[in-house]
Amino acid sequence: MVAEKYLEIQKRVENACARAGRDPGEVTLIAVSKTKPVGMLNEAYQAGARDFGENKVQEILEKYPVLPQDIRWHMIGHLQTNKVRQVVGKACLIHSVDSVKLAAEIEKESSKRNLVTPILLEVNVAEEESKFGFHLSETEQALTEIAAFPHVSIQGLMTIAPFVKDAEENRQIFRKLYQFFIDIKQKKADNVYMNVLSMGMTGDFEVAIEEGATMVRVGTGIFGEREKREN
Repeated sequence: MVAEKYLEIQKRVENACARAGRDPGEVTLIAVSKTKPVGMLNEAYQAGARDFGENKVQEILEKYPVLPQDIRWHMIGHLQTNKVRQVVGKACLIHSVDSVKLAAEIEKESSKRNLVTPILLEVNVAEEESKFGFHLSETEQALTEIAAFPHVSIQGLMTIAPFVKDAEENRQIFRKLYQFFIDIKQKKADNVYMNVLSMGMTGDFEVAIEEGATMVRVGTGIFGEREKREN
């Protein structure tokens, strides 16, 4: 069942790319596997998934050693500074850098290990109080400060759009962030690469692709509803 759903989502990614006149190779589908058991991840892996997203560091730590080593783990949830040391070196990309303080902690841990850690800055485009992330008006200044860290590589931007019934309601959110992404890219600042635009989830990923997303994060559409875990 997971394999069929993964392939179905992959097909929808390709169709969205076709509508937007984009190469499907430009868009990475991240299977968001938070709370899901290893068996379900294996099914997605067998169907071709190699990029998996987790919300909690603990889940990466549990799944990392028991699943194939060619899996690329994406840290997509809010990251606390005291958990940074556990995820540096394991996540191929940290999507959710929402403060200069967090970036500084990633720099510190990466420096200790002589690594350069790829990150995205999380932008709260809709300025929802319930969500983390920089407001658009703060993002350029944050980029400038974080770009000075030699062991952190800013690969682009991420956003979590509002939860809406009609995906079209988020089109302007995605369009606004894409325009900012392009503006920053054209400035060609040192250590700011703007290769990745992570936006779009199960309910709105097709609209996100049409508006320029290079990574989409799909959980429910592949694995079904999230399971509650005991803390």
